Amino acid sequence: MSSIKIENFDDDLIVRLQKRAESSGRSLEAEAKEILRAVLTENETYPLNIAAKIKQRFSNFGDFEIPTIVRDTLRKPPNFED
Repeated sequence: MSSIKIENFDDDLIVRLQKRAESSGRSLEAEAKEILRAVLTENETYPLNIAAKIKQRFSNFGDFEIPTIVRDTLRKPPNFED
């Protein structure tokens, strides 16, 4: 199995990672592995779908209708044969 070394890691991130590891009952290394595993396999489980992500992001606002934007009709395309 391979190992990685991360240098110049933010002290604040290390503290947050340690707190998260303690709360889940894992070592610092095990917690980092779990976070990486979750992030790197997330798109395999749930394929990226921008419409679904937008719906999820705004779902807590409840039902509402977005008003239709009135647009001008498209102009007639130019005729270059004349």
